[in-house]
Amino acid sequence: MVCLVRSCRDLRRVTTFTLVWLSSAVICTANTSAMSPSSETSMLETTGPVSFKNDVVPVLTKLGCNTGTCHAKAGGGQNGFQLSLFGFEPDEDYDHLVWEARGRRVSPAAPDQSLLLLKASGHMAHGGGVRMAVDSEHYQVLRSWISQGAPRDPPDAPELVSIEAHPASGVLERNSETQLTAIARYSDQTQRDVTSLAIYETNDPALIECSPAGLVHAEDIPGKASVMVRFQGKMAVYSAAIPRAQATSEFPPSDHFIDRLVFRNLETLGIPASPICDDDTFLRRVTLDIAGRLPTLSQRQAFHANSSDDRRAEFIDELLESPGYADTFANKWTSLLKNRRDEVSDIKSNFAFHAWIRDSLLANRPYDEIVRELLAATGTVDANPAVAWYKRVKEPNQQIEDVAQLFLGVRVQCAQCHHHPFERWSQDDYYALSAFFTQIGRKPSDVYGEDLIFHDRGIAQAKNIKSGQLIRPLALGDSVGQIPPDEDPRLRLADWMADADNPFFAKALVNRYWKHFVGRGLVEPEDDIRDTNPPTNPELLEALEQHFVDSGFDLKSLVRAITTSKTYQLSSLPTSDNLADRQNYSWHYPQRLQAEVMLDAINDVTATRTDFANLPLGTRAIALPDNSYNKSSEFLRTFGRPEATSVCECERVQSASLAQSLHFLNANEIRSKIGDPNGRAASFVKAHNAEPPTPAEDQVRELYRIAFSREVKNEELATAVTYLTNAKIDADGKPISDGNTYRENMEDLIWAIINSKEFLFNH
Repeated sequence: MVCLVRSCRDLRRVTTFTLVWLSSAVICTANTSAMSPSSETSMLETTGPVSFKNDVVPVLTKLGCNTGTCHAKAGGGQNGFQLSLFGFEPDEDYDHLVWEARGRRVSPAAPDQSLLLLKASGHMAHGGGVRMAVDSEHYQVLRSWISQGAPRDPPDAPELVSIEAHPASGVLERNSETQLTAIARYSDQTQRDVTSLAIYETNDPALIECSPAGLVHAEDIPGKASVMVRFQGKMAVYSAAIPRAQATSEFPPSDHFIDRLVFRNLETLGIPASPICDDDTFLRRVTLDIAGRLPTLSQRQAFHANSSDDRRAEFIDELLESPGYADTFANKWTSLLKNRRDEVSDIKSNFAFHAWIRDSLLANRPYDEIVRELLAATGTVDANPAVAWYKRVKEPNQQIEDVAQLFLGVRVQCAQCHHHPFERWSQDDYYALSAFFTQIGRKPSDVYGEDLIFHDRGIAQAKNIKSGQLIRPLALGDSVGQIPPDEDPRLRLADWMADADNPFFAKALVNRYWKHFVGRGLVEPEDDIRDTNPPTNPELLEALEQHFVDSGFDLKSLVRAITTSKTYQLSSLPTSDNLADRQNYSWHYPQRLQAEVMLDAINDVTATRTDFANLPLGTRAIALPDNSYNKSSEFLRTFGRPEATSVCECERVQSASLAQSLHFLNANEIRSKIGDPNGRAASFVKAHNAEPPTPAEDQVRELYRIAFSREVKNEELATAVTYLTNAKIDADGKPISDGNTYRENMEDLIWAIINSKEFLFNH
């Protein structure tokens, strides 16, 4: 009893443990032999003290007890037992485990009768099932801690400093294995093998799998993948390269910095590259990517008439100076910046904000300058359209979460309530970042529905809702110095972001644009850049980042660098040796056309237009200023145009659906465009019936040039002409000659073209 009293912190705990000991003595005698191989083994205590924070909590984490779906679930945990997520708050966990439920969860007098052990070992009903065996190492750690009196760690207990994965990287042959070792390092200079306690998660299960014990198995697909090794809030990464059995060194000749790094990576993996695409494919691909539209017949003709060896680069420069470039990327950015119309009064600010973004892109203003003007915007929409962003994003927490994800590629939302589960960001980091936006003032302006945004003088600081501590501005761990009360802290944040040594700002942008043009980011998702989510080609990401910084954050220069590379210009037809590659850019990954681009393309093929309210006639869908036009366009809704409610690119839906197929089959919009009396089908029929008539062959050739930017193949031409010139057959098999046959057949041909995968994808 003396030992028990010594281990207890107060009389209440002594009383509770005594009662539990008395009530469980008989149970202990009756059930101990049934719970373990031998009572001598189960009652054996370790000679050294067991640390709650460094020994017990890691076991609970490994067993999955403190995940968000179990006892760390928001709103009280599971069945009244609450733990912190992944054990990030061990002091709170100690109180929940030891003091709550009248002390019944741990019983130092009869350790094996502790609810913690009985439930986890399956000797009492447990919603989470059996989590450990009685003879396991995990059971013995928990039991030893309980038998030692379930002590709380002393204030000077060692703190976990870091974790290392050994090896940190390596080359794995396909279908081979390697064992990882996790080493934890503590503040008292000690280290410990925690391989059995660490959590292992692979970022690409198709390439590698990792067992709970850290055994990595390479699958049969070549490529690069990583394993995140997590232990009590610290992470390490193991990176693996899985090459093909056959080596390769045949790649398109190029001295472009992108190609050197892509082809070097492919050579390491033994993955060959597809050949360079033909001119027609390049013309269509780059026009859709940069200008958001199909190339015109005159553009195609001029391109093929250009005999210069640099005609592809010259055409890229032409596109970058076109209004289509500004329309395409203004459409992208205004959606991500939530240019959303919730009320009728929003129309003025939405139009002004879209025009500001578009004009900035057209003038090629430096990216850091645009972001700085946005973040530090003050005034009214009339004088400064950038303040419209603050109309949609009003709270400091929302502002900093959007800024971090969109401009830094960092998702900090989790850190508002707890330590980020896969990153190093804590709650203090979160509130230090939000402090930059705490001195924004607003008051109604003389325009209905519009506010005047201004810097409200005072000390910039945010309150940590958990600790109650007031936190001064700090940029993801980096100091920005003391900010005087009369200085707008947002300017300090913008200065930090635009610094050449900033590890996030330029990297996030180049990764986002790389995905736009080649279909997959170097880091996926494109706005989740963290140490535990490494890029598939780190050297390339670093080179793109450096190029962007050196160019003075020139967006057009970045687009030019990507699109002039041979990597971007590879064929979209994989070979038998690179078909399985989905991450190393050995061939061009086709992308489904975005809703706006697809609607404009259909208008181009059918020679019709879609009119939009409050916009000039002929305005293209790619140039729409906000989300409100989704309501009036069933097509845009069906094909996934975003509603501008999120800064995540994932809000845009580009996957096929049954609704989309049905829309092409029987939607009035599609039928009316194809059958428009002033459309292409009608004009072709009129020309075909004229004197002299336009041959069907010429009309088919023109259709293919418009829709696919290429010449029709002989077999395609023969099939199309045969269909166009054959009369329809009635139920009795007799030809129908009502004078409408050619028109109906032409409409069918156009419908078939816009339904083809070649038309619906940018390849």
